[in-house]
Amino acid sequence: MAESNFVDYVKIYCRSGRGGAGSAHLRREKYMPKGGPDGGDGGRGGHVILRANRNYWTLLHLKYSRHVFAGNGENGSKNRSFGRDGEDKVIEVPCGTVVFDADTGEYICEVTDDGEETILLKGGRGGQGNWHFKTATNQTPRFAQPGEPERERTVIMELKLLADVGLVGFPNAGKSTLLSTVSAARPKIADYPFTTLEPNLGIVSCGDNRTFVMADIPGIIEGAGEGKGLGLRFLRHIERNSVLLFMIPADSNDIRKDYEILLKELETFNPDLLDKGRIIAITKCDILDDELTEAISRELPEGVPCIMISAVSGKNIRELKELLWRVLNSEENRTVSITHRNLDIKHREREEDELTLDAEEEGGGTGARFSEEDEWFYEDGQ
Repeated sequence: MAESNFVDYVKIYCRSGRGGAGSAHLRREKYMPKGGPDGGDGGRGGHVILRANRNYWTLLHLKYSRHVFAGNGENGSKNRSFGRDGEDKVIEVPCGTVVFDADTGEYICEVTDDGEETILLKGGRGGQGNWHFKTATNQTPRFAQPGEPERERTVIMELKLLADVGLVGFPNAGKSTLLSTVSAARPKIADYPFTTLEPNLGIVSCGDNRTFVMADIPGIIEGAGEGKGLGLRFLRHIERNSVLLFMIPADSNDIRKDYEILLKELETFNPDLLDKGRIIAITKCDILDDELTEAISRELPEGVPCIMISAVSGKNIRELKELLWRVLNSEENRTVSITHRNLDIKHREREEDELTLDAEEEGGGTGARFSEEDEWFYEDGQ
């Protein structure tokens, strides 16, 4: 997995910029006695901004850029000259990226549409210059506010692919073969387990300008929740899917039991996955005769649409696409919003969590924290 370019989980350290200090300058010119205070305000510290970019497909570019620092605001100066704002730092990520706090696992934000932006960390506010504090009883204030300090945070970014239909099944159930048949995607196909090591996307056409996106994820096995096989690492990519297509091969010893095992593993990962629309596809049906087909039909679970297909011979492939389209567009299957669960121990990747992110401080801080209720000042600052 270390050699793969598909990176969907990274841990990075972010720090916004601190605000510039206000100036406590007093105007001193030859023909301007008692010129009074004219210290300018400090500039705002730079924000750390998250922006969705449809041209990115993985988080690989962040794997080798673990520290994100925004610029600091400049201090104010004389003649009411305001300091320049710090440079904002924009982190561009693929559409569908979700951000969590690395320490608590708390959900922070997500970006799903191209160009969508959200402020991950706000920069510190700049301090006010002494001319703001001039009053009738204090006409020469010799103090100004400091800038607000920077904010820092270590975050975990997860990529959850945007797809309409997610393929769920055991290894060698025919998921990659189906994806290569119904779309132009060309995933690796072989006759050994775990051929698919990373998710694949394909655009499926149903005719009449009707299309939807299908996601193929690596196969899961019983006990994946305890780390067997590839574990539950890639199940995050079907959390956004509207419909789950369960694929069970026709040569399975017990189709109903296999279906229940898959449901149990989905529930272990995220119980909300059970609320999604479900369809069962019995694959490799080209090896069946009429008698076996009838026997298998009696074993299928009740209450779930089922269809018997063969990606090799093309049996019922068109009917499968029509069924998926109907379920996708049914009223009861429309999701208004997605509730992201917080990261817990079984949803985290050990290699990333054990990564230590040490950042050296650049210069000294401005000192005290500024808030509206509690004001602090520099005295005789420039």
